[in-house]
Amino acid sequence: MRISRYEVIPIKMPMHERVREAWQRSFFLQGRRQTHYSATLVRLFTDEGLVGICNSRLSLGRTRNVLDRMIGHSPWAYLLDDSIAGILVAVYDLIGQATGLPVSRLFSAAPKERVVQTWWSQCFPPDVMASEAKLGADLGYRVHKVKARPWEDPIEQAAAICEVIPSDMRVWADANGWWRSPARAAFFSKRLAEFPNYFAVESPVVPRSVEGFRQFKGKAPLMVAEHMPSDPMPFIREGLIDAFVVAGPFGRKLVQHALMAEITGMPLWVEHSIVTGVNQVFQAHQAAAFPAIEYCISHPHVHEDDLMAEPFELKGGFYTVPTKPGLGVTFDENAVDKYRAAG
Repeated sequence: MRISRYEVIPIKMPMHERVREAWQRSFFLQGRRQTHYSATLVRLFTDEGLVGICNSRLSLGRTRNVLDRMIGHSPWAYLLDDSIAGILVAVYDLIGQATGLPVSRLFSAAPKERVVQTWWSQCFPPDVMASEAKLGADLGYRVHKVKARPWEDPIEQAAAICEVIPSDMRVWADANGWWRSPARAAFFSKRLAEFPNYFAVESPVVPRSVEGFRQFKGKAPLMVAEHMPSDPMPFIREGLIDAFVVAGPFGRKLVQHALMAEITGMPLWVEHSIVTGVNQVFQAHQAAAFPAIEYCISHPHVHEDDLMAEPFELKGGFYTVPTKPGLGVTFDENAVDKYRAAG
């Protein structure tokens, strides 16, 4: 089997109308003049008639450059290859179809049937946070990640959220280092712990700062998560955190992180494919394969469309991973045409 040709589809995806104004305001206050999300969808064809799909996560030009080099080669030549970024998703889709196996089985002989998918919110005003939290709960989500920023009071957000969600819905606040000092992080962590739905804080102090987390250790009555640093061992040896968030490459690097986490008993909260529905499903396949991956995080639900023909549905907090060969999902052609951008 050889890669014979490709199709590249640039996409411009607006934020969903229900959160668009609040989301853009939050981005602008962070210095991000962003009004939509761009994606580069790919169809990868083989000489045997198979078609793999993905969001490349690269610019349009870089995507074409990488794909040009792949023509004539076997998809097997790119297993775990982080250098091709999101195109790796289409590679696994092709190999799964060729072998008759779902992508999860390409990573594990006995993957889980279901994974925990996390609802996600940008830093919205309390009333929008509450309506989003309730929507997520109504759609079957039982874990909610919320952004905490200085222009909104995280305590007021927590009060609004917890007033409308069921008792079994768990919430964690992601400060992305905005609380900065251990003392300020401890203050907010203790206040948030007063709400029974809250169970964790993410990046409460300066990101990846060993010394900052040393000073923060023992001051939070909640779980503490941090993005995977270049050297995770000090955080593990000294018990500075309770989970790693993984947002980087998802080929060899993700496998290394997942195996390390399994050996050390440190869970992973994975958000390497947050924008489009196709990579969201790939992320779920990987989470099913690796026991150390505890939560999947993505946010196509706050875009106008996830671009997929198959609905991404949850029951009781779980997403059931497709069992068809490959990814087990396809593009919604009407949605792709609707949001296709010039390029």
